[in-house]
Amino acid sequence: MKNRFSWQSRLAEAYASFPEASKKPVIGITGNYSEQSCQLAEGYYKSVVRAGGVPVIIPPVADTDVLINTLERLDGLLLSGGADFNPLYAGEEPSPRLGGINSERDLPELLVTQLAYNRQIPMLGICRGIQTLVMALGGKVNQDISDIAKVRHSQDADRSEPTHSVMIDQDSTLYNIYQDQLSDGQLFVNSFHHQAVADSGPRFRVVAKSSDGIIEAIESREFKSILGVQWHPECMSEDEGAPLFSWLVRQAAHYHEVCGLHRRVLTLDTHCDTPMFFPQGVNFGSRDSRILVDLHKMTEGRQDATIMVAYLPQPKIGETFSSKVDFDVAGPVEYADLIFDKIEALVEKNRNYLSIARTPADLYADKRQGRKSIMLGIENGLALNGQLQNLNHFAQRGIVYMTLCHNGDNDICDSARGCNTHNGVSQFGKQVIREMNRLGVMVDLSHASEKSFYDALDISQQPIVCSHSSCRALCNHPRNLTDDQMRALAAKGGVMQVTIYNGFLVQDGEATVLDALRHLEHAIQVMGIDHVGIGTDFDGDGGIRGLASSSEMLNFTRQLMARGYSERDIQKIWGGNFLRVMGQVQKVRV
Repeated sequence: MKNRFSWQSRLAEAYASFPEASKKPVIGITGNYSEQSCQLAEGYYKSVVRAGGVPVIIPPVADTDVLINTLERLDGLLLSGGADFNPLYAGEEPSPRLGGINSERDLPELLVTQLAYNRQIPMLGICRGIQTLVMALGGKVNQDISDIAKVRHSQDADRSEPTHSVMIDQDSTLYNIYQDQLSDGQLFVNSFHHQAVADSGPRFRVVAKSSDGIIEAIESREFKSILGVQWHPECMSEDEGAPLFSWLVRQAAHYHEVCGLHRRVLTLDTHCDTPMFFPQGVNFGSRDSRILVDLHKMTEGRQDATIMVAYLPQPKIGETFSSKVDFDVAGPVEYADLIFDKIEALVEKNRNYLSIARTPADLYADKRQGRKSIMLGIENGLALNGQLQNLNHFAQRGIVYMTLCHNGDNDICDSARGCNTHNGVSQFGKQVIREMNRLGVMVDLSHASEKSFYDALDISQQPIVCSHSSCRALCNHPRNLTDDQMRALAAKGGVMQVTIYNGFLVQDGEATVLDALRHLEHAIQVMGIDHVGIGTDFDGDGGIRGLASSSEMLNFTRQLMARGYSERDIQKIWGGNFLRVMGQVQKVRV
């Protein structure tokens, strides 16, 4: 019989083989605060352990350095129950029925919830925790529900005893979690609250209510691993409470895998229009709400690099170029140079964390050194101002591609939104394409008409890219590529980067990350895995629910992994294919 007090024997067991312990996801649990101490009911951490996770307590500290460093080490977050929120955090005065508030907890938990949300960390909110989710993320909490409740929501019975029922929507993650315990969608739960969610806000949908209409559960409507329940599963029997904790631990394990993959692969977004916001004085080094790509969002989404373009609007007949842009410049060449100057200035300002990259090797070097990368591109060959020598000038500045046209015909080619000025690529355009080949600059045919597309494919001696295009078969828009175009592009070794622009993904209504995946998978079916990628068009009206900014890149990878794509496949999608073409094109540089 073992000596129960022989701790050394337990230590010896840990060191008897290698590694000492199996890897398990780390779940942070927000601690309660009472009598000058951080406290936690045993049900929370024991439930996490039983589910296969490693629990750690997050003390109620509002220091952002502490919170961010803590989150960097977590795979999941459990928001625990406790006292009422101070309604002043919601811009409200206290109701006479307000219970005791816990001033030590409110600010730290609102901060940690928003920070965890930005990082795509899986979250489970329990009782006060569901209210924390909506308080932090745009919803509203009722200070007291006694005037509207018809069911008793604060029981005297033992905490493990279910005392009322909730109805769970069949089309929900929560239903899938509890499906073996439900009868016609009904689940029996315990109840200890007088506050409740009044409005789940834009980021959540209500998935369970009690018979009197009180909101009992919410989940993400952005395809994220976030759930909140009003009851206390940690107090119920293991069979009744375990499913939620098992869900959280599974999602945390998946999050850990996704983050590990992002550490190993290089993630490149091949088209963003952030310079369009430079006239507003945006700050790339802050988490600026006016833009979808900045250092913070790239870091949260584990994004390594983006191709930032100088976009030049195409003047209509009778318009001047200067009237179309915000900066006072002499012409298109000067405008593109000004944009590149401003990009270089923001990189210099953040040089410890950010670099200009001009080759695939530069990108990989930056990743090894822990820096983000910006590559330069031109959107609209109008930037040449009709002079071929200006192409050499921009090549010297380091552009990696030039989109031949935009929305309107220019002197190089006809646009998908043009009026067939040249019947495809012009004579000048032929010279431009050949010179781009000679200079090692990729030809980008996003925005080009079908005739321009096929002309350019014939003229170019190098593979061609479409930096931000989607599939016409799924959304009948002239900017999208037909299946025949996609096959022709792949046959010449080129790549098509699916764009995250609502109007290019769905004909009507709201596009989501699932629609972007639908386009990507159609492109893979038509072209093969070696000819696809992602060009978001962030800050050029790109961004959809579930992939709304650079911070949500992880969410896209999570969807790819859930569909069974290998790490090698995901590396190809996240820039590997595009960089293969870039490397081939750049080999011929003079």
